[in-house]
Amino acid sequence: MKALGPIPLVYSALDGILAIGGEKSSDLAERAGTPLFVYSKDLVARRVAQLRAALPVEVSIHYAVKANPLIAILHVMSELVDGFDIASSGELSRVLEAGINPALISFAGPGKRDAELSAAISAGVTLNCESEAEAERALAIAAGLAIRPRLAIRVNPDFDLKGSGMKMGGGAKPFGLDVERVPALARRIVASGAEWRGYHIFAGSQAISADAIIEAQALTLDLAARLARESGLPVPHLNLGGGFGIPYFPGEEPLDLDRVGQALSERLKSLPAELDQTRFCIELGRYLVGEAGVYLTRIVDRKESHGEVFLITDGGMHHQLAASGNFGTVVRRNYPVAIATRFGAPVEEEASIVGCLCTPLDRLADKAGFPRAEVGDLVAVFCAGAYGATASPMHFLGQGPAKEIVV
Repeated sequence: MKALGPIPLVYSALDGILAIGGEKSSDLAERAGTPLFVYSKDLVARRVAQLRAALPVEVSIHYAVKANPLIAILHVMSELVDGFDIASSGELSRVLEAGINPALISFAGPGKRDAELSAAISAGVTLNCESEAEAERALAIAAGLAIRPRLAIRVNPDFDLKGSGMKMGGGAKPFGLDVERVPALARRIVASGAEWRGYHIFAGSQAISADAIIEAQALTLDLAARLARESGLPVPHLNLGGGFGIPYFPGEEPLDLDRVGQALSERLKSLPAELDQTRFCIELGRYLVGEAGVYLTRIVDRKESHGEVFLITDGGMHHQLAASGNFGTVVRRNYPVAIATRFGAPVEEEASIVGCLCTPLDRLADKAGFPRAEVGDLVAVFCAGAYGATASPMHFLGQGPAKEIVV
């Protein structure tokens, strides 16, 4: 029997049924239908409050929209965070549709097309330039629009975030500008008359080691000070990146947020002179919304094959690609999964939970222990608030998207 990932401790049962946002998951599924993503605004607010309490007051919190761009989530975030980081003109449209002030938005990502640069400059968002060529295109477009652009530089740091699930810095990368080329571009941006907005330094994501994040943040501050000295320019804003991870797999423990906050507070008390006027932010997506989301899918068939039990659902990897093990993991491990309608009941059998797609890759839980489940029971996949609906092949085999609600 294979272990399941750790279910976030914020969830409990109501009359033996998983509760989300104070409502039974069975009632939510009955009302909205399945497959269904349910996001709890209270859990999002709780996570942001935890961050506020742990981090130094000098550090603003930005939401990385890529984690979950649902308009209803953006409305929730607009009342909780200080800024928004986007990665496409599609995300820009969503954030603007949500009524968010463009001055609070920054735009990072390689391969920005001219139309995207034009839309961002026209809206007044900060562009994190990923190369000299992108910066020159932005300046030319801004001149044509007679608009003073707001430009920062995304730096490819000469270090990475140790233990991160996805390394975004160190060595050859498509993201950002190599460190030694940054000062010249910074001077070029200032000389052009553009509004100089500083640096975006993102070393990696999905790290649950406090030591690794503390080290990366210290290195980021050192690097920003070094770039200030070498360019001869101040650093008005510094995006320290994010990288705060959440536990998905057996044996993983939550990030020690207090340790991270304490270390950053101590470091900010002894900043070099080059950063004494800098405003700081961290950029978080998964850490804010990941554990606040649950994917609900209904069992439509129960079958046995060669002595193994398969619970077949009306959802699957087309909505939860990561839970199926097909989103960057080398060895498949089980996500936190439970029978929502028998939440907290004792284990009675070993079963695999699979989706409705015609591929053996469509597996939400592999040979794990569950209470006996029948047709009509609900399966809950936890940690589904980030990179679920939008990071999965929802149209594979014509299945279409899942429903999404905020409670």
